Parts: sequence; C-alpha cells; structure tokens
Amino acid sequence: MTTPLWTKADVISATGGEAIGGEWNASGVSIDSRTLEPGDLFVAIVGENSDGHAYVEGALKKGASAALVSRVDDAMRAAGPLVKVADTLEALNALGRAARKRAQAKVVAVTGSVGKTGTKEALRLILSEQGPTHASAASYNNMWGVPLSLARMPADTRFGIFEVGMNHPGEITPLSKLVEPFAALITTVEAVHMAFFDSVEQIADAKGEIFDGLQKGGVAILNRDNPHYERLRAKAELSGAGRIISFGEHPEADAHLEKAALKEDCSCVSATICGQPVTYKLSVPGHHIVMNSLAMLAVVHALDADLAMAALAMAHLKAPKGRGERHKVETPLGPFTLIDESYNANPASMRAALEALGQARPEGKGRRIAVIGDMLELGDDSIAMHRGLIEPIKAADVDLVFASGPHMRELFKALPQSLQGAYAETSDELGEALREAVEPGDVVMVKGSLGSRMGPLVDMLRGLGDDEGESIRRNRGGN
Repeated sequence: MTTPLWTKADVISATGGEAIGGEWNASGVSIDSRTLEPGDLFVAIVGENSDGHAYVEGALKKGASAALVSRVDDAMRAAGPLVKVADTLEALNALGRAARKRAQAKVVAVTGSVGKTGTKEALRLILSEQGPTHASAASYNNMWGVPLSLARMPADTRFGIFEVGMNHPGEITPLSKLVEPFAALITTVEAVHMAFFDSVEQIADAKGEIFDGLQKGGVAILNRDNPHYERLRAKAELSGAGRIISFGEHPEADAHLEKAALKEDCSCVSATICGQPVTYKLSVPGHHIVMNSLAMLAVVHALDADLAMAALAMAHLKAPKGRGERHKVETPLGPFTLIDESYNANPASMRAALEALGQARPEGKGRRIAVIGDMLELGDDSIAMHRGLIEPIKAADVDLVFASGPHMRELFKALPQSLQGAYAETSDELGEALREAVEPGDVVMVKGSLGSRMGPLVDMLRGLGDDEGESIRRNRGGN
C-alpha cells in the first residue's frame, strides 16, 4: 500500500485548521485546478487576479481528496471534504514547514540571475540516481511555488532541491528560512530586474539573502569568477556557513575548470572538484552549461554524495523546455535545427544563447538565425543593453536577426543591413516573415523575456514539420 503524502490528521496538525467532512488522505498538493491530479489536496490560494475558492467545487469533482479553504459555502460542503483555515497561503507555508521538519533530507537551495532552473533540474537527475530525490517543479520559485514545492516533498526524501527566485529586495529571505537549506548555491549575479534595483550590487545583496535560512554549519557555493564573489562570501560568512565552496575558472576556485572542449551538441570537461580530478561529458552544449556543471558537482561534494556517479550522469542531462531545448524539425525538403530559449532572457543569458548558437553548425547552405524579443525589467539602461548585443551577434557569426519589441527595435536599427532579417513590434507580427525565411539546414535560436511571448514562434517553427514543407518549398521556388 502506498504511503500517503498527507493524512487528514497531518494537515490538521500542521495548519491548525477545522476539518469538515469525512476521512481522506492526499497523494499530492495542488494550487491549480487545471493541473490537479486525482488524490491531490487542493489549496485555494487568494491571489491578486484570481481566487482559488472559485475552483474548489470543480477541483473536488475532478478528484481532489480535500480542499484547504478560508471560507466555506454549501456547494463546497456538498462537493467533498474541507479544511478551513484563516489564511490559505499561510496554511500552505505551514504544510511546507511541516514537510521540511519531518524529512531527513539534505536540502539544497538554488538561486542566481541565470541558470537556476537548468541547474535545479540537472541536480534532480544527478542525485536521483543516488537516492530518493525531490525538486521544485518548473520554475516554482516564488511565495507560492516554494511552499508548494516543500509541501510536495515525501517524508523519505534523501535529497531536496529547491529553486528560489526574486524580483525585489527582501523576497528571498522568508523563502530561504522556509527551505532551511544545508547547501545554498548562487549560480551568478548579473544585471537583471534592474527596473527594481539601483545597482547590480543591490541585486547581489538580494541574492545573498539565500544564506539567511542556511543551517548553521551549512555550505555556501559561490561563483568565483563573478565580480561580486567577495561581497557574497562576506554575507555567507556572516550567516554562519561552516564552509564556502567556490567554482569557476579562477585559479583559486575550489571546483576548478581545467579545460573544456566545446562542441556543437556537447562539451567534454576536465575539472578538479575540491581536490578530486574528474572528467566528464556534458550532453547539453555551451560554455555557460560547463560553468554551471562545476556548481552542480560542488553541490554533490557538499552533500557527501558520489562524485564519480554524478560525473557519469552529466552525459544524460537534457535542456529544459524553453531553456536551450533542441529540436530537429523535419520537412519534406530537409531538416532545420530549432533551439528553444524562449522562456526568459536577460543580457547574460542572451549572450550565452548567442555563443551557443555560434557553436552550432548549419548544414549545407544553412544559416545561423537569431530570433530575439525584448529583455524586460532592465530599467533606464535597457536600450543600451539591447544595443550591446551587437558584438555577441557578430562574434557568433549570426547570418540573420529577426527581432520584436520596442527595445529590440533599437538593436535592429543598429545592425548591419546584411544581418537584418525582419523586425516587428510584437512576436505575433514577426511570425509570417520568419516562416517565409527559414530554409533546410538553418539553425534557428529563439529567445526573449517571457512577457515578449516568443514561445508561440517556437510552436510555429516546430509546426513547419507538419505543413508538408509548403513555406520552405516556396522559399526554394518549388511547387
């Protein structure tokens, strides 16, 4: 018999809520009735734009074991078991704290301006081969996502990996205190969310809040190559960290890159991890992935997990959707390669994506095509940061640029005419020109902030494999 994630008694004990209805056990926890699975405990979160109480009846009819609510009506009572609390978000936090307390897991918190989700997912894969591992789903890294991820952690978890994000100062501290990590990793600090900060130093301080919940004697893992390393190290020391592990190319880095052979679809890496030499293959290409892999292995070392096993697992990594996932789109006239970087963008991640595009090899007469949308929340320097992409574009030997958004307009106008594919105010308006331009052998990279809506362009390009090659046939003059 499968052990339930939560019993009714566990939830009442954790939240102090009032039970309404019969007995139940929960196999999961959900705050979204659209993705709810039968057996989940549905938590009716009250947000700025939506009130989960409107979906309680539907969630229970869909198979939720019970619903956690702050108000009750007759329809809810008739639909199924309830637990009434004063505040459902605080109750979710209470479930998260209870899950954290009952698990004997070694817990890792991951934050940083770039690479949080990819690093978290890679650690999930690496550590799952060494014991029961639980990690945040998707990018569940905010005030709802972190407690939800904790509440979903089974009691027998050996390794827990939690992504923690922020847009403003002060957001990470309460999340870190909730997670109580044994190890806390900051991948890097870059000029992102500058609309909410006066300086990159302030961003570093906000990322350094990850150490506010670090267990006494825990491990801080920092990017030795980042200019804010000393600032972050001082913060970690003040937090009571028992050890600080640095990673990077810097000669003093504890997890030190010795050499890396960067290839189109992989990288071969030699490194020294806290005195132990390792050689491994990374199945996801890019120099930025190589650097993140050092951080991953530093985490493995900090957790006293098997470093050799972790190094072998690197060959099986996969880029998450929207974060470098690659597709070979087959059309009747030949395939082209699509690199999906559409989930989000900032200057650092955009440069990394362009560098990876430069390593890709078009087939035949194919070209490197960059399809880029606005990088949002960059503040007063946004235009300059967009124009600053000209050099990375040239360095990557990009043949054509398709751009959308008012900030990308400034970059597009500054590009040599030979590189100008097409520009449109919105990604929707860019689609037709892009569809008409793509040819067999091309390598097409799509990237932009989530609010730039570049994802539909990825869907459109993938669909070219289903349209009998009509667009590409027109490009080639076929009939």
